[in-house]
Amino acid sequence: MGSRNILLVEPRYPTKFPPLGLMKLSTYHKALGDRVHFVKGPDKDVPYEYWDRIYITSLFTYHWKITLEDILYYKNMLHGDTSRIYIGGIMASLMPDELWKETGICPMIGILDKPGLLDGDNDLVVDDMIPDYDLFDKITHRYSLLDSYFGYLTRGCVNKCKFCGVPIIEPNFRDYAGIKPWVKLINDTYGQKHNLVLFDNNIIASKVFTEIIEDIRELGFERGAKLNNRLRHVDFNQGTDARLLKEWHFKLLSKISIDPLRIAFDHVRQTRIYSASIRLAAKYGIHNLSNYILYNYDDTPQELWQRLKLNIDFNRQLGVQIYSFPMKYVPLDAKDRTHIFEPHWNWQFIRGVQRILNVTKGIVMPGEEFFYRAFGESEETFLRILHMPERMLMSRGRVPGEEERDWVSKFDNLTNGEKAELLTILCENRTKKNLVGTIRRNRNGQLKHILDYYLTEPEADNKLTIFDE
Repeated sequence: MGSRNILLVEPRYPTKFPPLGLMKLSTYHKALGDRVHFVKGPDKDVPYEYWDRIYITSLFTYHWKITLEDILYYKNMLHGDTSRIYIGGIMASLMPDELWKETGICPMIGILDKPGLLDGDNDLVVDDMIPDYDLFDKITHRYSLLDSYFGYLTRGCVNKCKFCGVPIIEPNFRDYAGIKPWVKLINDTYGQKHNLVLFDNNIIASKVFTEIIEDIRELGFERGAKLNNRLRHVDFNQGTDARLLKEWHFKLLSKISIDPLRIAFDHVRQTRIYSASIRLAAKYGIHNLSNYILYNYDDTPQELWQRLKLNIDFNRQLGVQIYSFPMKYVPLDAKDRTHIFEPHWNWQFIRGVQRILNVTKGIVMPGEEFFYRAFGESEETFLRILHMPERMLMSRGRVPGEEERDWVSKFDNLTNGEKAELLTILCENRTKKNLVGTIRRNRNGQLKHILDYYLTEPEADNKLTIFDE
């Protein structure tokens, strides 16, 4: 087989992590002597070359519109010749039938973990290849992790959570592939990397976890390890499973430069198990922690607040620092992010949480003062905050201003029935024009007065100002 021209495409959706699948495809094709070129989104220059193959990756299903537009751009560039276009990635694996209907291209489902899936004349396994760290040298988009070894040591997950796509994308659990040869090859090809970032979906489930930790230590990531006078970090980026964590796991984890240790806290029902894990982490000197908190899935706003507050309490009681990352649930086949878990969640509450998190760039900081100002000192206060006019929510400082105090006073004077009616009005009238008409028709004086605060709301997703930290 002669040298081929290979185009790798990541659609225009926002992402800070580099497309690992495309990086492995690049290594695969370069090993075969092919010429590889990478682009982000539609590129006006690539139509002037002949491409033997175009690989287009995909990420989350809610990036459907952008991803589809970019796929069709390259399909049209090839004048409808779909035989040279390969679509893969998360969305392609979760929604293959939908993509086929819209594009006429049959997506590749799952991971390329067997030889012969792309070419029949070699025994190379794409998923076993090291990433091509040189792939992005000629683009302006900046990715993180390029100073890290990053990839997978295990594959799949032993759980079958309904909210997770891993059982579809990686249906078989693989205990360990071995890290030492992988790191050595990266070192020999691209030089030594500073950190180790692993995307394993449930590394704690591995039956050879002890061997994994020992290999990580031997590679220079023991606790307190430095490279060029800078501390090195190990990050199990997808989180660890509190349901499987035992004390011996923490004893092993304390021997490597884990920073942060991420522990998932998907539901308030897991409070006892999660709490035990945090206490064990503190016992073994693991103080920098992070967790993913799923919300808008079989929960209530009050339960979200309870889980966030628990972390604040642990920070004070145990001397740890837990950075929480609330993650809004989106169904596996959703083409946008509009899903709402009714009746406990609604448009106003979801938007309120998003406005708060936009201020903090998605992170709930460990400090008590900031938490209580941002999320309230009780479940009831949190619900009140979620009712706030967006403009007011966006501009709150450390101390409530006069306008906020006036709004709070009027809100607290509403009856429960009036608060329910207010919420219905806000959820059903999301534009200023509709809200004005509703206010004019409403005969309740109490509601009219408080609805006036919402008439100066921004019409679009303006950037938030500040919460003073």
